[in-house]
Amino acid sequence: MEANRRVRWGILATGGIAERFTTDLLTLDDAEVVAVASRTEASAKTFADRFGIPRAYGEWDRLFADEDVDVVYVATPHHAHREAAGRALEAGRAVLCEKALTLNAREAEELVALSRDRGLFLMEAMWMYCNPLIRRIAELVRDGAIGEVRTVQADFGLAGPFAADHRLRDPATGGGALLDLGVYPVSFAQLILGEPDSVQAHALISPEGVDLNTGMLLGWSDSGASALLSCSLVADTPLTASVTGSLGRIDVPRGFFFPERFTLHRDGREPEEFESSNDPHSFRHEAAEVMRCLRAGETESPLVPLDGSLAVMRTLDAVRDRIGVRYPQEAAAPAAAAHA
Repeated sequence: MEANRRVRWGILATGGIAERFTTDLLTLDDAEVVAVASRTEASAKTFADRFGIPRAYGEWDRLFADEDVDVVYVATPHHAHREAAGRALEAGRAVLCEKALTLNAREAEELVALSRDRGLFLMEAMWMYCNPLIRRIAELVRDGAIGEVRTVQADFGLAGPFAADHRLRDPATGGGALLDLGVYPVSFAQLILGEPDSVQAHALISPEGVDLNTGMLLGWSDSGASALLSCSLVADTPLTASVTGSLGRIDVPRGFFFPERFTLHRDGREPEEFESSNDPHSFRHEAAEVMRCLRAGETESPLVPLDGSLAVMRTLDAVRDRIGVRYPQEAAAPAAAAHA
């Protein structure tokens, strides 16, 4: 792709997160949204009219076949990620797919293998990893600012209530706290410490069979580090994170996955405040990273590497194994039993 050409986006699905992403995307001068698709043409047309998008499709494959589309943003519910992203890749389109990448690690491995076999760009839309302050935290930890990491703590909980027919309580759509909310604390912990080799978990399970409130304890045997994480659909948790090391601590206040600031505490020194000069709430950072990769001819992002997304999916599978949550689509193909 030419270095100065605008990147042309296709948007798949028209829900709330697609609206937020498209709103932020259109603030970037080098981005253009040329098409949108939904399962109904009426929904796609309404979305297109709102954002001034020239083409609206009521069939996914018409979007994937659109030669003007450079990259497809997949914003469907979790259960459709594998199918949607896979069909886009098979049609030759680059893909940014919402998190969690898929329902389970098996599906994620299939997508990654497909993208690598076709030499096409694929990235999980883990916007937290593209946030400048999150990147700074990871850099400080790598540089030894707080010494050897001992513990990570993070939580993401909403009070709800969510009705029994809400998608977050529907096993068929990958409902539950874990894939929607728990993916953030797990991804934060693994950004700092990598993939754990032990996973423990406990959960409150809904009558429908999804997790409503989940606590996780991850362990790394080589370093002795641990991560205490939680997610909830029935409690408004602090939404904070902290990383404690042998020489100090980093505290991230409410909204840790799009921080406006964080505090570095180091032994024998005054606390240091780090603040963002960019919009931390924006999806602009991940969209800009996708476009940078496409122009550079990169098929994977170093900020959101596919191996990292696979590792997170393995941990989420292990958590579901411990709490006994399975999705209907997995009846014929059990999720991987990792992290014994």
